[in-house]
Amino acid sequence: MKLSHLLTSLAIIGCTTLAWFLLGIALSQRTNDSTSTLRNEVSGVWGPAITQQHPHAWFETPNSPGGRALVRPSSSRIKVGLTSDPKRRGLIWHRTYDVAFEGEYVFTNPTKIPQTFYISFPLPPETAGLHGFDFRLGEDDQSSQAVPGPSGVVNRAIQLPASGAVTLRAAYGTRGTDSWKYDFPDKRRISGFQLAMRTNFHEINFPVGTGSADPDKRHADAKGYALSWNYPDVLAAQAIGMDMPRRLNAGPVAARIAFFAPVSLLFFVTVVLLIGGMKGIPLHPMHVFFISAGFFAFHLLFAYLVDLLPLMRSFAIAAAASLLLVSGYLKAVAGKSLFAIALPAQSIYLIAFSASFFIDGLTGITLTVLAVATLALLMFLTAKTDWMRYFSKNPPPLPKAVGSPV
Repeated sequence: MKLSHLLTSLAIIGCTTLAWFLLGIALSQRTNDSTSTLRNEVSGVWGPAITQQHPHAWFETPNSPGGRALVRPSSSRIKVGLTSDPKRRGLIWHRTYDVAFEGEYVFTNPTKIPQTFYISFPLPPETAGLHGFDFRLGEDDQSSQAVPGPSGVVNRAIQLPASGAVTLRAAYGTRGTDSWKYDFPDKRRISGFQLAMRTNFHEINFPVGTGSADPDKRHADAKGYALSWNYPDVLAAQAIGMDMPRRLNAGPVAARIAFFAPVSLLFFVTVVLLIGGMKGIPLHPMHVFFISAGFFAFHLLFAYLVDLLPLMRSFAIAAAASLLLVSGYLKAVAGKSLFAIALPAQSIYLIAFSASFFIDGLTGITLTVLAVATLALLMFLTAKTDWMRYFSKNPPPLPKAVGSPV
């Protein structure tokens, strides 16, 4: 191979790299615009991330700041069912879900005289489609027609005897997006608290700032997880929460694959040029141009097929088209000898490397392994190569195709 041909080939790869970066930027911009626009639409239908605040009560007394003595439940038994139901808008899967909440709280009068307790249960703000709301205070309360105030808080008053107790039962169902939390709004002591959560998914991820479930009370089955939190007596208890499972989003994946595409092309061209040259099959920069175009065709097809087809089907179609273009073209150029190099090389450097982007955290190690393996292969195959002759102005002639006239 002539040195001028090598420099021209590198220039062609550089131009293709620029095209890939422009494609990646366009995909990223399109995804960001779509996400910002559609997120508000999804939140309007399904609601935002839901946070349920811990209820509280108070009674009036001149011995407390502001004339109110705040009382937390002496016992809390809560059941939460989370059903992930992601919705796709544009190129993005939005992490929407349904939640069923049931809470049973016991409030105890800590004084030795009767007190009028004002019990406050805050509903999650800005919920979408809250249904099945039930609010009962005491065993004799047969009415569940309590109505939240303008702030979304249900307040009820009840007379409690000295050291007496009352049980609040509250339940509802609603929908949300991204995550669900149960929060303790102040740093007071939390006692007798238990929360049981049931999910219909196995991807368990606790949001930042929340406590993890009890390790010995996590049970998985075919449907999901059963989790439990227990705070028998805790000061400044951590919030409890769960992030909804993430779906593979086509837009960000296509953009990342496009940005890293030059690595695939560089590996492939290096292998084909060196091994092809050793076999007496010199390639012209025009061959490199068509190889680069065939690689770019994969990313261009994949970027726009995901608008119309499922992610994996789009990937398979784009991969098949690119293999047919590049490996088929090299077979037409130099027959089966070059095709035997091109097909496995393209399958590894383009298809397998691009597929690694479907799994978080796998891309870096895949790239490292490919680089080291490629280096080892080329060092082994070219250890006795006469590089002066390889880069001479008169490279070995192209072998004649089988069956061609002499």
